[in-house]
Amino acid sequence: MELFKAGHLGSGTDLSQFLIEVYELKDEKFGEESRARLTQLISLVGTEGTWRKTMIGGSIAWSAKHGIYATGDPGLHGFIGELFYKEQDFVAAEPHLIASGSRESAKTLANMLFTWSRNGAEPGTYASKGVIPYLLRGNILAARAFLSQFLSLLIGARPSVLATPSPVVINPAGSEAASPDELYLTTEPVLNFLQLAIRTCQRAKNPGVQAKQVQEMWVRLCGSYQSRRGLVAQPGYREALGEIGTLFFDLPPPRAAANNNALQDMMSSFLGGKPGGSGGPPKRTLDPPMQGITLD
Repeated sequence: MELFKAGHLGSGTDLSQFLIEVYELKDEKFGEESRARLTQLISLVGTEGTWRKTMIGGSIAWSAKHGIYATGDPGLHGFIGELFYKEQDFVAAEPHLIASGSRESAKTLANMLFTWSRNGAEPGTYASKGVIPYLLRGNILAARAFLSQFLSLLIGARPSVLATPSPVVINPAGSEAASPDELYLTTEPVLNFLQLAIRTCQRAKNPGVQAKQVQEMWVRLCGSYQSRRGLVAQPGYREALGEIGTLFFDLPPPRAAANNNALQDMMSSFLGGKPGGSGGPPKRTLDPPMQGITLD
């Protein structure tokens, strides 16, 4: 750390990479102590050159190999995403905030995408860039936290986006829900669809709901909005919804996904990466929940 503070970034990065190699040789498991050490090192590297990129890549790879999350430690991703967000590097921040999946990262992503959308232009497109990747990762909590924050910002900036002045209560008091669940009807169909999509996915994991019933709800919801054309009817969006249908509702995977890489390309663009790869997308499974985080 003293090397970084003294401005010797190259030497500091080499020493940090050596530290990760030592962790590898010791087969040390990733934990809070190593996360704290790595985030401190990353924050000291600075933005010049490729040293920080090297440090971030090595840290994420090691946390993925020696932790329980295949895409890397959520806390580490959250720190990196927040760092890029504060530097206004939205493209770099986006995939890390999605990979983090925490409530805080979801809210940061909402703030970022709202700003990125020029404070509410094309709200359905930018809201989808948060909700769809979170649902594809099986993270309902993050999807809800993201959309709640995005809608709050949008309604504050453009009150006319509301189709009705008051939200619709879809889980009335006295039901099994701990508190009433509110849905905002807007003049933007995609925003209405995303709110309903999140709640339908949440019902899929409710043991009191029959699987066939919730499958039919999902199919009807998607069919209804896709029949109106627009964003939800676009091929890439359709395939993403098909993937979500497989993940949450045990529906057969989209046939197109087996024949081309359109879904993989769409996913890459949603996650801020480049299209690529020649095979079909890998089968998705629900990630283990982050410790201490539960659905409301």
